[in-house]
Amino acid sequence: MRERRRTGEPTGGKRSACGRCLHGNHGRGPELAAGAALGNPHGNGRSVTSELSVRAPRIQCDFCEMTAHSSEAVMSTRLSLHKQYLQACQESSQLENPFIAHMLEEAEKADITLTKRITLKIAGNNRLVPVQKVTDEDFRMLACILSNNTFVTGLDLRYNVLTDVGAEHAAKFLQENSTLHYLNLMFNDICTNGAELIAKALHRNETLLHLRMTGNKIENKGGMYFASMLQINSTLEKLDLGDCDLGTQSLIAIATVMSHNKAMKALNLNRPILYSQEEETTVHTALMMKNNSCLMELHLCKHEIKNFGVERLCDALYENRSLRYLDLSCNKITRDGVKFLGELLKRNQTLEILDLNSNRIEDDGAIYLSEALALYNRTLQALAVVSNNISGKGLVALSDSMKTNMVLSYIYIWGNKFDEATCVAFSDLIKTGRLKPNCTDVDPYEVDGHVYLAELPHGLKRHYYWTPSYGEVDNKDANASLAIGAVAEHL
Repeated sequence: MRERRRTGEPTGGKRSACGRCLHGNHGRGPELAAGAALGNPHGNGRSVTSELSVRAPRIQCDFCEMTAHSSEAVMSTRLSLHKQYLQACQESSQLENPFIAHMLEEAEKADITLTKRITLKIAGNNRLVPVQKVTDEDFRMLACILSNNTFVTGLDLRYNVLTDVGAEHAAKFLQENSTLHYLNLMFNDICTNGAELIAKALHRNETLLHLRMTGNKIENKGGMYFASMLQINSTLEKLDLGDCDLGTQSLIAIATVMSHNKAMKALNLNRPILYSQEEETTVHTALMMKNNSCLMELHLCKHEIKNFGVERLCDALYENRSLRYLDLSCNKITRDGVKFLGELLKRNQTLEILDLNSNRIEDDGAIYLSEALALYNRTLQALAVVSNNISGKGLVALSDSMKTNMVLSYIYIWGNKFDEATCVAFSDLIKTGRLKPNCTDVDPYEVDGHVYLAELPHGLKRHYYWTPSYGEVDNKDANASLAIGAVAEHL
């Protein structure tokens, strides 16, 4: 066969039907189209197994581009992922990981079809099956069989032992794959160099919607690479950089570029490493919220936010019309800071979830919130004030606000100082049906004529770091934020 010209025209003879190669079989009829869909792009009627048993054809066009190695590694969907993985390991002389093989086999048993989109869950903290944690070489084999896969749209690799080498394989995978929407690399061993590779891969990736880098120590420099990525990428909707040891410089850079980002809907910046008490990062975040019109969910847990920072955030949120979920848990907010939040709730018409867990708002802070909720606000649906040193006076005020505010449906109060008046007040809310048992973290019971409250495993986001071995991972009782304001498929 004579060589093809650069323009895609064969030298002599008739131009192919697709205009790109010498085969001339693309789009010639239902039989040929079916053959291509089953892994035989030439549509010559040969079976998938016979096509894979011979040497791959010479590369002629983008549609037909596959070498002998890739044609065996990226097989037809008729050949299960499990078998593809075993064959890829055998050809590369790589020992198979029995945990990966088992999870792929389980996915196969789920009766996967081309029309069903799935998330492969290969989490290293799985307690139901023997786990051999995924290494860099294991991920290389996995990426080999998934690079051109069309029905795996999510990949969960949390709690494994991937390093910067594994991050390099992940970066190549993100550049080649065009169907992956969700990638979870939570708590691996990826550092700054790996963060650079993944962030740069996202400069060109146009399909990934949700990335979790939680717990990988990418540090301040790694955060800077993701800030640069956010200037270019226009498709990523949720980014989780919590517990990544981000520094002041990277937080300010991320806040600066987010002022103009039009795609990001949810951003997690929990637990950075901050050495200053000046709250510069909070001030820049407030400026970002004043200008950003797309962000719907923001997590600022453990940011050392004090009353000054809360005032700056509230001033910005008077002008914001998009934020629905604000997480200010585990900060240093007192009753004076909550006064600003109370004034905000009187005027804000978009905020639906407010997480103030593990601050110190006390009774006065709870009363500020209850006044705003009882008389003014009719948009907030969930309030969490767990472990805030609130006693009976403040808790009863919050319960009373729910009698007039019919929108507030979720409230979490465990870890405060319960007196009998508090126990009776919340018991009445539950008995009358105003507060559903699955929408709070307390359960009333009675002993010798006295009412007490027991703790329930409910919350806004109980399964952030872990998922239960049995039952639904996204159970709405334990993860109420998913039921109220989910902004992406995998939260």
